[in-house]
Amino acid sequence: MSSPESAVLFDVADGVATITLNRPDQMNTINAELSGGLMDALKAIRSRDDIRCGLITGNGRAFCAGADLRSRAGGPAAASGVAGLFRTDDAVGFHEFDAKKPIIGAVNGYCLGGGFEIALSCDLLIASEAAQFGLPEITLGFFPLAGAPVRLPRSISRVMANDLLFTGERIDAKTALSFGIVSRVVPAEELLSTAKTMATKIAGYAPIAVRSMHELVRRQGDMPTDDAMRLAATMRWAVGQTEDAKEGPRAFAEKRQPVFKGE
Repeated sequence: MSSPESAVLFDVADGVATITLNRPDQMNTINAELSGGLMDALKAIRSRDDIRCGLITGNGRAFCAGADLRSRAGGPAAASGVAGLFRTDDAVGFHEFDAKKPIIGAVNGYCLGGGFEIALSCDLLIASEAAQFGLPEITLGFFPLAGAPVRLPRSISRVMANDLLFTGERIDAKTALSFGIVSRVVPAEELLSTAKTMATKIAGYAPIAVRSMHELVRRQGDMPTDDAMRLAATMRWAVGQTEDAKEGPRAFAEKRQPVFKGE
């Protein structure tokens, strides 16, 4: 467990890593410390075998209200220059990083700008009834940097995505559900327990099967259907060779819970 003063809290239990964005007095806005802490947490999820699923939420009234504009104004990011478009290092942001395991976003309140983009980088999204979503960057003289203009039109209706991107207006959780941005809306007091139940359920499944399906869902992108089906068949065959793929049917026949070992 991280220090309570950390910008990002990290806790692991029952195969689930819970990442809590922890700048509640600043609406969990993104500064260097929070960004670095989030990346460290995502890298831990990817590298640790005892973690099978991740969960991201926010402390306080916000999931994440976007970039810390006070630190952005006139800061070095605004003057990174053309070289920033052609990096030679291996550094990636949260929107480019693949944790190789499912990540659930539990949106507890304001989810704006870069915070919305953190949510869009998750594999599953649920929201509390108090959640609000928006991409206000266009009203401030720029547009979202961390994937929203690319991810949103590919995941929901183009006109609905454009409505959010071009107007900068906010929508509530019910509207986000109707748009297909989130899969569930629950009362605020049930959000974290619901997300943890989902994550624990996923963490209890065969790890290789979960990771392979995660890769398939992400990798297929705009791949032609025939090619995607071929990839799926190949990955499904490979998973079928694992011991866990034998344990599942065996446990079903013996009327017991399967014990998956990731083998």
